[in-house]
Amino acid sequence: MEEAREKIQLKLSPQAEKYARRDAPVEVRRMAARGALPLPPLELATVLFALMHDSDAEVKSRARDTLEKLPDPVTDAVLTGAAHPALLDHLAHVNAEREARIEKIALNPAAADATIAFLAERPFRRVVEIISNNQERMLRHSPIVDALGANPLTGRAVIDRIFSFLGIDEAPDDEAPASSEAVGDEQMRAALAAIFGEDLSGIPAALLDENAEASPEDVAAGGNLYALVQNMTVFQKIKLGRMGNKEARTLLVRDRNKIVAIAAVTSPKITENELLSIAQSRNVSDEVIRSVANNREVTRHYMVKLALATNPKTPQAVAMGFVNYLQEKDLRNLMKSKDVPSMIATHARRILSKKGKV
Repeated sequence: MEEAREKIQLKLSPQAEKYARRDAPVEVRRMAARGALPLPPLELATVLFALMHDSDAEVKSRARDTLEKLPDPVTDAVLTGAAHPALLDHLAHVNAEREARIEKIALNPAAADATIAFLAERPFRRVVEIISNNQERMLRHSPIVDALGANPLTGRAVIDRIFSFLGIDEAPDDEAPASSEAVGDEQMRAALAAIFGEDLSGIPAALLDENAEASPEDVAAGGNLYALVQNMTVFQKIKLGRMGNKEARTLLVRDRNKIVAIAAVTSPKITENELLSIAQSRNVSDEVIRSVANNREVTRHYMVKLALATNPKTPQAVAMGFVNYLQEKDLRNLMKSKDVPSMIATHARRILSKKGKV
């Protein structure tokens, strides 16, 4: 059974309505569909949008064509005005490759949240910046954050801004250490409940308590914990990534949404051993690897430098910087490796050559 479409109610002045009424003569509707009407831009576009849903095929086709080819000054007045959300959504999809136009829609408070979520996927840095600055929209419509998390142009500045909006810049003062007794775990659950704003009874200790360990089947794809995490909202995942335990971080650092993954890898509870394991992983995003590489505290350790230098997920310029610190035996292995970009292997050879070791 087809899902019922939401009915769109358009407000038109009496002058404009006479062209869009379903009982208007078809000749009048066909004439109106050409766009030669004595109406201001917003009403003209609204009439054309209404005629796009006419029962007459010629009216529908002509109205769509006219609306999508309106002159720039007319279209710009519509995109920045108090247009109906459905009209703006249509124009957003029609103009999805035209950055200047979708910028205007992204700035328009009349646009629907679902439209903004669609625009958040587009490959335009300025649009990403506009959308990520609208805290109210992101908090009330999590698909916007989902879309930003999947957009390659969403950088750390945007991600940090979202963390700030969510109030998760720092761990709570009463955070319980991993070695705490049961009362500590209860305190941590209370802190998490305050952050989540909901009952945590459905979230197992294996995701919350640092001294709890999940069984292998729990963390395997399709296991209970994996399924539970995948059914969480993006905001729940972000907060769990920051405040959950090692098992939660292990699952979330590989999440397809890089905002979630960054929340996990930058958790105030994450350990150096976890970061080393992440630096060695080929199953995390480039952004996660970059985050580890930017952590000055953990990159003091030789094994982390080695992991980042040899991981093909590490940005090449970053990896080359770590290659400079490697010992001779590791440089020789890297020089012969087929698992790293040729530029990295060549750089290792160059260093050995300067030392007279090749």
